[in-house]
Amino acid sequence: MIATTIIASLVSLVSQTYADEPMKPQRAEELERLIRHDCGSCHGMTLKGGLGPDIRAQTLEGRSADSIAEIILEGVPGTPMPPWRPLLSQQDAIWIANYLLRGEKP
Repeated sequence: MIATTIIASLVSLVSQTYADEPMKPQRAEELERLIRHDCGSCHGMTLKGGLGPDIRAQTLEGRSADSIAEIILEGVPGTPMPPWRPLLSQQDAIWIANYLLRGEKP
């Protein structure tokens, strides 16, 4: 039920983006809100972990943006981490991965 509510709320803010186009500032703001609210609901509001693991920059050190984006898009079978591919583009997932790797505060 909660997942359905989250998905329904995200569908309204997800717009199609293409890998060869630069990220629009409005879309970046939407993705920051997604990290704060949706990622934070499982990974903790400070991303230090909760239901999901710690996803702060120091914990992700050594991982590539591509590998993190793949987890975001495909999810992790057997865990509560859902696949976000139905709602996010490859470009969105790479942007989120780089945001997390930079250690920006949600």
